[in-house]
Amino acid sequence: MSVAGAWELMGGHLDYYRGAVLRKLEGLSEAELRGSRVPSGWSPLTLVRHLTYMERRWLVWGFEGEQVSDPWGDQDASGEWYVPEGVGVEEVLAAFREQAERSRRIVAAVLDPSLARARLGGRFGSEGEAPALSWILFHVLQEYARHVGQLDVSRELADGATGE
Repeated sequence: MSVAGAWELMGGHLDYYRGAVLRKLEGLSEAELRGSRVPSGWSPLTLVRHLTYMERRWLVWGFEGEQVSDPWGDQDASGEWYVPEGVGVEEVLAAFREQAERSRRIVAAVLDPSLARARLGGRFGSEGEAPALSWILFHVLQEYARHVGQLDVSRELADGATGE
């Protein structure tokens, strides 16, 4: 990643964290991907699915203002992250990669990200609720930073692997 403008830097950091998520999963068995090592019960696979939906909520439903069929589809009735029965590991990973690419395209289409605000009609119903794209991107980045840290711990508990 080169040190360019702020928006290129933000996009580079988001891609770095997206890649870190995938690197943290490499070499884990399906049982490790689906199993939890923490009291709250999330698994690495449910966390990846959460990140997919998180980007969708903020950039598709939020910034683009598109209607989405189930913006909270990563959560069960109690609000816990889950992967539906019958959904495979590769399907979750493919959806993660597809959403990351969609998010990149959304941001790349904005001429001046410093001035852009979320459109109304999706997640936001009024101008006062609609955040700036810069706020959305910083929020998405902090979600990734926090969750990659959680994956660091989960991976170390699984097999001792550490590092970026």
